[in-house]
Amino acid sequence: MFHLPFQQPPRSLCILRLSALGDVTHVLPIVRTIQAHWPETRITWIVGKFEHKLVGDLEGVEFITYQKKGGLAGRKQLAEALSGRRFDVLLNMQVAFRASLLSTLIKADIRLGYDHKRSKDLHGLFINKRIPQRDGQHVLECFFSFLETLGLTQQQWRWDIPLPEEALLFAEQNLPDDRANLLISPCSSHVLRNWHAEGYALVADYAAQRFGVRVILTGGPTPLEQEMGAAIEAAMTTSAVNLVGKDTIKRLMAMIARADLVISPDSGPAHMASAANTPVIGLYAASNVKRSGPYRGRALCVDRYDDAARKFKGCGAEQLKWGTKLEYPGVMDLITVDDVIAQVDAWAQEKGISPLRG
Repeated sequence: MFHLPFQQPPRSLCILRLSALGDVTHVLPIVRTIQAHWPETRITWIVGKFEHKLVGDLEGVEFITYQKKGGLAGRKQLAEALSGRRFDVLLNMQVAFRASLLSTLIKADIRLGYDHKRSKDLHGLFINKRIPQRDGQHVLECFFSFLETLGLTQQQWRWDIPLPEEALLFAEQNLPDDRANLLISPCSSHVLRNWHAEGYALVADYAAQRFGVRVILTGGPTPLEQEMGAAIEAAMTTSAVNLVGKDTIKRLMAMIARADLVISPDSGPAHMASAANTPVIGLYAASNVKRSGPYRGRALCVDRYDDAARKFKGCGAEQLKWGTKLEYPGVMDLITVDDVIAQVDAWAQEKGISPLRG
């Protein structure tokens, strides 16, 4: 039986983090740290099929995909992939009950999970070791606590998401470097975290007219995203390159890496921008930017979480349980156009981009 912290690197390690896209990007520095300091440790990552499209070509990692809507067939497929295998340690980085049930298919001597305070959905029944309790941590800092508990305290702040040539070419064609490029990814997977099309249009027009930026709209092929992209474009007085539904996850990552600025609500693209070290204006009212904002881009974010707490909970944000979501109708209306424009101005000033004359 192994004991923590490890005196020697484990031979094998399994990461269970299926989703979401932003959280999956947070796992990348964890993987990079393990690879840098425990190069002989075999890493297996169980991840959602969609999220696999972003990280699945990471070198030195065995990926096992799971279709979250696959039902019993998906569980059976995962069981077959794990049959006869045992790991030295499992990092159970997802507290949802569905993920905990899947974790029973993973045989491991050490099953490391969350502290009592951050556990929910009977998470504690599926682990035998816990990370230390720490208040006020960002999700990424929390993930690093898993490695600290194992005895690995050095941290590698690297993402380095591989990008194929096709994706790089797509980004180059749609974001030429003749002027600054503003990429707007307006939709989250949670509709109540989305801002409104009129606001995006006014900010896009301001950036185009004030600083001469090219505006690119991105998003998936769902009707909601298509309608949002069309509504923003229709409300603008300047022009935009509407690529909603036309890119892949790798193309999106390449465009984000090439962009000069990204605007997004609390969603995967905001964290992808942080991974690429691209400036990002995250729009936060329904969730706490200090916990789930783009880790390397929080300085530019619009933060109305405290205002939301006072409006919908009758108290300040500091009185809420850490991680509380305030997904109420109208919560994102607390973010004003002037709030976002102020951050566009701050970005331009930092980058030395002067206003256009006239």
